[in-house]
Amino acid sequence: TVAGRTYNLRDYTRIFVVGGGKAGRRTGSALVDILGNRITAGVLNVYQEQAREPISGNIELFAANHPTPNEAGVAGARRMVDLLRSADPNTLVIALISGGGSALLTLPYQDSDHQLTLEDIRETTRLLLECGAPIQEINCIRKHTSGISGGRFAALIGQAACLTLILSDVVGDRLESIASGLTAPDPMSFADALAILEKFDILGRVPEPVRRLVQAGAAGHVKDTPKPGDPSFERLQNVLIGSNAQALEAARLRAVELGYRPVSLTSQMVGESREVAKALAAIAKDVVRADLLAAKPACILVGGETTVTIRGKGKGGRNQEMALAFLQEMEENPE
Repeated sequence: TVAGRTYNLRDYTRIFVVGGGKAGRRTGSALVDILGNRITAGVLNVYQEQAREPISGNIELFAANHPTPNEAGVAGARRMVDLLRSADPNTLVIALISGGGSALLTLPYQDSDHQLTLEDIRETTRLLLECGAPIQEINCIRKHTSGISGGRFAALIGQAACLTLILSDVVGDRLESIASGLTAPDPMSFADALAILEKFDILGRVPEPVRRLVQAGAAGHVKDTPKPGDPSFERLQNVLIGSNAQALEAARLRAVELGYRPVSLTSQMVGESREVAKALAAIAKDVVRADLLAAKPACILVGGETTVTIRGKGKGGRNQEMALAFLQEMEENPE
């Protein structure tokens, strides 16, 4: 029984496990602990280092990559598609989705007129990351250049029952945004995708197959992603099992155990990492100088997802940039 809905395992002749993300291996292992040999077959796309040791059960691990997708991730996604196409009304599909799924579960869109490649997806992702596009807008492009994102994954399941267990890394926990909404209706359209490429002035820079697909979709010549009310979602249950807010609360409780006076500011922090760092540095200085917001020893907790506009050839991600910018601000403007 999950979130009020009961699945009688005697009603199903097969159980498939599919999906992936940053937590793909650990959630897969946990599910094997629960279901054991009841799992008929499974495919999970996980980080390369997480795929080195197989998990028990009948689940294959594919060594995918993030944030730049690789061939192994595409191969794993294709294997999932083949598995889902064999599902029938007596099949229970359990999808495990977590942050990073947009890149780890990559399958370039292809039909008779449009044949996107992995390199097309990589180059488009690179351009979006470099221009500082918010993750929601990046995911809109990902959905409309993918064969499985934006609810298309759910459409492949057909008449099978599907339970999707989701770990959110997205501000606001909107299901259509987590891992580009593999099993959620997509409220955005090809027209939205076209507008985003135009807004960041990269329509003329993305690979030609991507530009042709988005323009054709915006003109109504390519079927859009499944929308709310689509029959693909009738036998599907999406359950959010973890979120930033839950992690923030766990961190607060642990801080209390360690003897700190914690304050949880927000679980929805957004903005440029280097600018958010300045605000956090100002808060830290107030705590140090005047016990403002919280008395020492204080622990200020913030969750969310910031953005990085790439200006050079540095390495790392948004959290590393924020940490370095915070330290720089503290050094240049000491209390």
